[in-house]
Amino acid sequence: MKPIVSTMNRAVNLMDFESIARECLSQPIWNYFASGANDEITLRNNREAFSRINLYYKVLVDVNECSLQTQILGQKNSIPILIAPLAFHKLAHPDGEMATARAAGAQGTIMILSTMSTTPVEEVVANASGPIWFQLYIYRDRAVTKALVKRVEAAGCSALVLTVDAPVMGHRERDIRSGVDLFAELQLENVFAMDVYKTSENTRNKNMAEHFASLFDPSITWKDIEWLRSLTKLPVIVKGIIRADDAQHAVCSGASGIIVSNHGGRQLDTAPATIDALSPIVESVGKSADIFLDGGILRGTDVIKALALGANAVLIGRPVLWGLAVGGTEGVEHIFKILRNEVNLAMALCGCPTIADIKYDLLRPKNR
Repeated sequence: MKPIVSTMNRAVNLMDFESIARECLSQPIWNYFASGANDEITLRNNREAFSRINLYYKVLVDVNECSLQTQILGQKNSIPILIAPLAFHKLAHPDGEMATARAAGAQGTIMILSTMSTTPVEEVVANASGPIWFQLYIYRDRAVTKALVKRVEAAGCSALVLTVDAPVMGHRERDIRSGVDLFAELQLENVFAMDVYKTSENTRNKNMAEHFASLFDPSITWKDIEWLRSLTKLPVIVKGIIRADDAQHAVCSGASGIIVSNHGGRQLDTAPATIDALSPIVESVGKSADIFLDGGILRGTDVIKALALGANAVLIGRPVLWGLAVGGTEGVEHIFKILRNEVNLAMALCGCPTIADIKYDLLRPKNR
């Protein structure tokens, strides 16, 4: 890893940051972060789908001042962009999740901490200046799940994000070809440090796919969301939904939010781009849950399009890792500043001075 913070100023957009980050990371680490499943069709489509959507901007609207502030689960957030759950931040930067949390707080937004974090949840929350949500997988050993839920609630996390699109790990060929077991170098602080879960050396020495298969339960159903809700007072958000009927199941199971996500194209290849899956879910759920979208967000106009289709906010993943690799906290903040400026500009040019003004007619005018 060769940090080159001084080069950040040459990054005009997030794609520039991606190129700089690639210079900072070893090839195996880059492949792990960047890869998608199989032929990476869904990975590409997540991005390309945004280019097929036009913005029918309004004119002669007072946009002297634009406000990016929005409501997320009833709480004010300075920007409709959250940090998606990402494993292994310390592969990108020695400060890992701590650096990301500091950047999220400075930018006035929410960080979702991964179960597969390389920093203990208590340390992240204690040093964060903004809300931390916790992403959860349900373990084969339900005692582990229950203990982990109690632990993150006690640490001060303000929501649980249950990932449901990974009953098994996707086949990520670019990552596999690297032939390097990155997992062997890492400590999963939110699992191995728990008193209830004493790992053997055999368990610790499993590679990532073996670890995933041995720990996480592929048999979970909608009833398990109800069980999870019985363990905690925290709101539960379900991540990994791309079907309207599944969105309705999530709401009926008591979910407070839905993240329309295909796991960044890392699970089932040829799954639809998330922006293409969004509208039917919004129509089926209405106002009964907050709806978020991740996958392919690289431009401020992408954010506008997702909000116009009914999302309350979007999540960004890989760009956070690019910022982290290039400059730690400062790098992640720089990513957000670029996106914030792009969203502000797009709102002004679309004739939308507030987030509430971003509506479906930007995409399909009534007189068209």
